[in-house]
Amino acid sequence: MKIKIALPSKGRISDPAVKLLSKAGIGLKDTANRRLFSDTYDEDISVMFTRAADIPEFVADGAADLGMTGLDLIKEKNAKVKILEDLNFGSASLVLAAPEDSDINGPKDLKNGVIVATEFPNLTEKYLESLNVEARIVELSGSTEIAPFIGVADLITDLTSTGTTLKMNHLKIIDTILESSIKLIANSKSYQEKQDKIEAVRTGIRAVMDAEGKKLVMMNVEEKFLEEVKKAMPGLTGPTVSQVFSNKGIVAVHAVVDEHEVFNVVNRLKKIGARDILVVPIERII
Repeated sequence: MKIKIALPSKGRISDPAVKLLSKAGIGLKDTANRRLFSDTYDEDISVMFTRAADIPEFVADGAADLGMTGLDLIKEKNAKVKILEDLNFGSASLVLAAPEDSDINGPKDLKNGVIVATEFPNLTEKYLESLNVEARIVELSGSTEIAPFIGVADLITDLTSTGTTLKMNHLKIIDTILESSIKLIANSKSYQEKQDKIEAVRTGIRAVMDAEGKKLVMMNVEEKFLEEVKKAMPGLTGPTVSQVFSNKGIVAVHAVVDEHEVFNVVNRLKKIGARDILVVPIERII
């Protein structure tokens, strides 16, 4: 059963989304010339490229079965989609910001009649309503940061990952409205009718994410040191041990280890007596 995946055509999340699919084994056949539609190496899966802001609606309407886009855009569009996975990239915050010299230093300082410029009118309106603040919202399609300095608005809401751009434009963060990251979403009807294929895609993507930051550590060790080695190996479910047939008394041991632990683990293993130690990259964990 064929499925279509909607990916951002450009922007900061486009390349990571394409790379994630490729690592999951769903690579695009033509990566040099990105078009509106692209076949993949799975004949039942195709990709469509579009604006990230349109993906929630396309998936909700069934124009695509799956999509990758930000939680901020999903919530802004109030899209009725099924969120399958947090893809662990594209983290950002939708924040309320004011000029550095403003008397507004927190949500409690907001007064009725305040003017807020934003690319996220729906989320901004809901936020202000939750504070019982009556405000006028000015919808902009870009360059939101300039609005307070040209008399268009008193405040802005904007998406930021580090806050650096806001600081460069002499704006201070007043409050955080939403924490966002990139999600894998599905059309609810498609999920019911094409669940096996969609779950296969999800499993491939999940396997790539589970392998991030992990290494496979392999070694040979004398059986008399095996218990010490087991204690030194912080594997996911403990190390795997197998007999080395060509050398009695020697066993092969391997385990999945967090990348940041590899240096210390390898040195502990060497002191115990392990030899022929290999550290191998992992593409997927299923």
